[in-house]
Amino acid sequence: MHVNFGSKAFFTKQLINFKLYKHMQSKGAIKFVAILIAVACLYSLSFTWATSHQEKKADEYAKAAVEAEKLSPAFASINELDQAYYLDSIYKEKNRFYLDSISSEKVFLGFTYKEVKEKEINLGLDLKGGMNVMLQVQLRDLLVALADNNQSPEFVEALNLASQKELDSREDYLTLFEQSWEEIAPGKRLSSVFGTYEMREKIKPESTNAEVMAVIKAEAESAIANSFNVLRNRIDRFGVTQPNIQKLGNSGRILVELPGVKEPERVRKLLQGTASLEFWPTYENAEIYPFLEQANTALAQLLAEEEVVAAEQPEAAQSIEEALVAEDSLSADAAAFAKQNPLFFVLNPCAYNGQLMPGPSVGRAHYRDTAKINAYLNMPQIKALFPVEFVPRWTVKANQNDPTASIYDLIAIKCTSRDGKAPLDGGVITDASIAYGNTGGSPMVDMAMNAEGARIWARLTADNIDKSIAIVLDGMVYSYPTVQNEISGGRSQITGNFTITEAEDLANVLKSGKLPAPATIIQEQVVGPSLGSESINAGFISFVIAFVLVLIYMLLFYKGAGVAANIALLCNVLFLFGALVSFGAVLTLPGIAGLVLTLGMAVDSNVIIYERIREELRAGKALRLAIKDGYSNAYSAIIDGNLTTIITGIVLFMFGSGPVQGFATTLVIGIVTSLLTSIFITRLYFEGRLNRNKNISFESGISKNFMQNTKFDFLKARKTTFAISIALCVICLGFIFTKGFTYGVDFTGGRTYVLRFDKEVTAEDVRTAANAEFGETVEVKQFGGASQMKVTTKYKINDNSTSVDEEVEGKLYNALKGFFAADMTLEEFISTQDNPNGIISSDKVGPTIANDIKRDAVIAVLLSLVAIFLYIVVRFRNWTWGAGGVIALAHDATVVIGFFSIFSGILPFSLDVDQTFIAAVLTIIGYSINDTVVIFDRIREYNTLYPKRDLGENINAALNSTLVRTINTSGTTLVVMIAIALFGGEVIRGFAVAIIVGILIGTYSSVFVGTPLMYVFNKRRQAKSLKK
Repeated sequence: MHVNFGSKAFFTKQLINFKLYKHMQSKGAIKFVAILIAVACLYSLSFTWATSHQEKKADEYAKAAVEAEKLSPAFASINELDQAYYLDSIYKEKNRFYLDSISSEKVFLGFTYKEVKEKEINLGLDLKGGMNVMLQVQLRDLLVALADNNQSPEFVEALNLASQKELDSREDYLTLFEQSWEEIAPGKRLSSVFGTYEMREKIKPESTNAEVMAVIKAEAESAIANSFNVLRNRIDRFGVTQPNIQKLGNSGRILVELPGVKEPERVRKLLQGTASLEFWPTYENAEIYPFLEQANTALAQLLAEEEVVAAEQPEAAQSIEEALVAEDSLSADAAAFAKQNPLFFVLNPCAYNGQLMPGPSVGRAHYRDTAKINAYLNMPQIKALFPVEFVPRWTVKANQNDPTASIYDLIAIKCTSRDGKAPLDGGVITDASIAYGNTGGSPMVDMAMNAEGARIWARLTADNIDKSIAIVLDGMVYSYPTVQNEISGGRSQITGNFTITEAEDLANVLKSGKLPAPATIIQEQVVGPSLGSESINAGFISFVIAFVLVLIYMLLFYKGAGVAANIALLCNVLFLFGALVSFGAVLTLPGIAGLVLTLGMAVDSNVIIYERIREELRAGKALRLAIKDGYSNAYSAIIDGNLTTIITGIVLFMFGSGPVQGFATTLVIGIVTSLLTSIFITRLYFEGRLNRNKNISFESGISKNFMQNTKFDFLKARKTTFAISIALCVICLGFIFTKGFTYGVDFTGGRTYVLRFDKEVTAEDVRTAANAEFGETVEVKQFGGASQMKVTTKYKINDNSTSVDEEVEGKLYNALKGFFAADMTLEEFISTQDNPNGIISSDKVGPTIANDIKRDAVIAVLLSLVAIFLYIVVRFRNWTWGAGGVIALAHDATVVIGFFSIFSGILPFSLDVDQTFIAAVLTIIGYSINDTVVIFDRIREYNTLYPKRDLGENINAALNSTLVRTINTSGTTLVVMIAIALFGGEVIRGFAVAIIVGILIGTYSSVFVGTPLMYVFNKRRQAKSLKK
């Protein structure tokens, strides 16, 4: 045997083997780490169990309340048609009450329910229902405002050009505006446009364009930060459980996820409404308290009178609202106090040791009681008791002394103007920034106003010395500093017990008045809870079936060693879910697909190791030595194969969004955990059996002689296989360029609705009715059974206003209401929460975001090909290997994309080209290159061991020796993807079919395209070298 000890690849491999072997020498440490990781994962997952346990108790509590209500005399008098709604309202209220009551109680391992809930596994909206919204802060409006509505032709033209460029560029709007200005007015200073009176301190006539843009970008960051804060606080007030809101880089985009929302229309208005900044004088606590006492007494009398009326009319049904007023689990004394003091039972007056506290805060309340207090204070009989100028407003943040962060202050605003407007609004603010005091360096906010604002501010502060002035944004009190003396000149400092973050937020709030940069919805997805629960069930079923099939497959093929692989697989699932929870990753339906795909690919590492061990055993080595050498020889192929798949996962995460990122996260984490479990867990199992002198079998009756000693000449068949591949690619490209694709709304822009009917309908009938109503072509496809349709329209897609959303839903209702067996109102039709029929999910993608998605998809595919090419070139020290691998990948992508073009509209499920499809293509690229790299690694090994052999001989030997591994890996992955295609639900079926086609064509190309191409390129390279 000849060994080329000068080969760098040989020494690299020996170094890897040495390091991993030394790791395995320390079996005790590895076992300890494995146990430690398992315990950490179980700990992370235990919070999901604890949350589920508490929610189950809340469910039982609510059901018991419903059963008790059914037995009450009042229930019998309720109209039969209203009984179901009434009981459902009782259930929801009692369920919410129970969970609210334990939110600050320690329920698990010293954590409160609220903290436990935050630590559970995060489910995507496609699994639990809700609304996903992407908003764009309109930076064009900001530029116009900063330029004081300048109408110069160059400025207007530059704005229009930037807006046009934005459709096809990844750059942010401000950068595009700067480029456009240089094209429209080269050499002209931007200070001529932005050097306004209000910006005079920051922008001078001599300021360069770069300096002006730096100022504008700083102002834009403040505007985006303020929009983010306003949206966050609006969402907090909306009462959604576990909302998610995040800024997306410097794009001016804000992503909002709202699980379980019932009124999408209300959310649209809430998120897109204009926020107004106002400065208000306030009452002192002592001035309002006597009126609160009167209100408390009067309210008790009113409620008592209502009870008497209800008692005198037993036949009258108790209203739902009245039934839900009753408090649960109150002691007799607490119930008596609540009856005598209904207002003070929920609103705790601001007093300490019997003395009223100074300041404008007149009471404090738990967030769940704020709506009830508002209702009490807005009752005409109660409102009449207070001064006409009294306006109650809640603080935006919880009281800083409340450890549970659930108690909020009620501030007494004094409105003295006839028109109800504030004496001063945010339009007068010219600047606001953080400053630091001379003593202690605590942060404060420095605020400057224009001349008009300074004059009003001087009068307002002079009239309110030693009193507070409330800073109100969007109807919420952000701060209420006490005025120490009259402030003239328009510059003020607001001090308080601020953290740096709070001071930044307040500064951004103050600047918001002069930065009118509204946020509009450019992408939206609504998923009803019924579709979400169906997705969970389908995903869970497909996961369990795939998992069981893989376990059986490994046992049948590898017998005793299959047990070790299955133990590693169980550990992999535990580690994977534990990692998802620990990293706060969101599990989506594509994420479940990624998880199932990971199961199939996790087997690959075990198959590589086991096949190497079987080779060593056939060479006559003892079991212990065969296992040791088998692991050593397999490490290089395992690491190379998994790293290339991780590259595609990272690219997918970088350029995907939403569910696609969830898929990428699950895939990458799954590959890492499967790599660790397949190498270390199985080795520990084998070492344990060997130490007890127990035998380990690596083959069964089925696999004993399976594909052994094959001598197939793969390279000889290359002309035939190349012809087949070329023909396939030509056919696919022909369909791609002639028939084209059915694009999803992700790529075209538009609105898509999934509609469920209460009877079977045909797509043709629905399409005809929709076309007649919209006056243009509407795309209608069956989605699942014959009672579900997917409707896509581009009607007024360039208009992002809420009114158009309402118009489209109204037209859809008018067109399709006749297709329902039972009558349905518009409200029932558009409600995703309370009605099983009508709109069960919807997507809206604006043209700008659609262009971004298309561009990112192309970049993602090209970048993954380039990254893989570079990795192979570096790893195998030869460009011909990289070229062969990448051309094979391009071949796979072409065939899969062509499959979608050929069979779109023919197969009975959706084959839309969208983000999920791109995820499938990138997954296929990662999977296919994994196959190719394993083969390349064996060729490199044979070249090292047998350097005098012809390259073609080594290639054929490598292909034959890895054939069992290729078939086994493809088989297990195919099994799990078929399980997803059959049981994973309609939403993910097209994705699963793409992967199945990709597995088949990827396995073929690794053997018959990529490797033979590498051989051809090498031969040509050698021939050129000989000529020279």
